[in-house]
Amino acid sequence: MVYMLPSQIPPMDILIDQYLNYLLVEKGLSSSTLESYSRDLIRYQLFLQDSDIGCISETDTVLILKHLIALRNAGLGARSRARHLVSIRGFYRFAVKQKVLKRDPADLVDLPKTSLKLPDVLSVEEVSQLLSKPDPAKPIGARDAAMLELLYAAGLRVSELINLKLQSLNLESGFVRVFGKGSKERVVPIGSLAKEKIQFYLEHSRNMLLKNQVSPYIFVARAAKPITRQGFWKLLRRYGKLAHLNKKITPHSLRHSFATHLLEGGADLRAVQVMLGHVDISTTQIYTHVTRKHLKDLHKRFHPRG
Repeated sequence: MVYMLPSQIPPMDILIDQYLNYLLVEKGLSSSTLESYSRDLIRYQLFLQDSDIGCISETDTVLILKHLIALRNAGLGARSRARHLVSIRGFYRFAVKQKVLKRDPADLVDLPKTSLKLPDVLSVEEVSQLLSKPDPAKPIGARDAAMLELLYAAGLRVSELINLKLQSLNLESGFVRVFGKGSKERVVPIGSLAKEKIQFYLEHSRNMLLKNQVSPYIFVARAAKPITRQGFWKLLRRYGKLAHLNKKITPHSLRHSFATHLLEGGADLRAVQVMLGHVDISTTQIYTHVTRKHLKDLHKRFHPRG
């Protein structure tokens, strides 16, 4: 392999532009994600300039650590510093991939402890309570029952759920095709209960809600329009109250519960990553602390020296 000599390494701003273009074209990341990466890398570039350094090198590990310390001294919390490091790590990995560098100096830098607090995760019993509250005898109840069941069964984001179209659903095979962040497509299994509730809604309620109108969307509201985010928030809050759940429930609560219950049941982390639509497995790893707690509880309950 032929790597660049130090004198051949392009200036930082050119490499940043190349990296952002790579993320846009090859990875299909959204504009908001690209803006976030750009801000973090420009801040890192300014730090290097203040240190009289114009381009990156394989010996930048100490500089990266100094930058993280400077961010902490500037008042950035652990979570924000972790995001900066993720941006920098990706940038250096790209430099190695492009043979600008032989070695990745960011690889040795650990993520700051984030004390990351996930939204409240519902227990399996609490999820069952919540999902039992819509009344399938009513058209709206059948729709809501199918939506809640699918959100939990497939770990969808609320934006993915409300934008699902009929062509994305394969009930016979038990899969749903989802377009997530950055228009990334993934196929997720939905399970037998979700299949039953969706089938019931499609056969008995959807046409009643459409009132002779046509819509490509699976879940419809008035005038054949898809459910809005605000509309879904309202119905979820209503069913949460009916279920007497003493937790703050958001659409993401069911997504987090989906991931946590799979991992606690022994699912492989990478399989959960695929189902959630995470590009980087480090995003999925935020759930492992929940799983570790579950294992600790099991050890305490069943180990003779627990």
